[in-house]
Amino acid sequence: MTEYTIEFVGTGETITCTDKETILSRCLEEGIAQEYSCRVGMCLACSAEIVEGEVTQPAARGLTEEEAENYALTCMARPQSDLTLDRGKYPPSIEGDLERASDGGSGAATADD
Repeated sequence: MTEYTIEFVGTGETITCTDKETILSRCLEEGIAQEYSCRVGMCLACSAEIVEGEVTQPAARGLTEEEAENYALTCMARPQSDLTLDRGKYPPSIEGDLERASDGGSGAATADD
């Protein structure tokens, strides 16, 4: 079992995590406030951008293969190296959905269009 250091951007928080445990479970054990909901890799609430390092997350069904290269679902992700993660960052496909939802989601043209 190998242990890795995980640093979170902008918080000054650092944890150690083995390659056999999820990043979320370690955060919860350490008292770090990491968002989560479903804990099965679907809802993306626990998403973090991978700034540096590698994870394995074969059960992260909420991410495409391409997204999984740059984003970790901390409820599924297990470190494969030391990591730097930026929590609360979502894949571009989700960011677009969030923006549409905040605009009312109608997509309807207005008189000013």
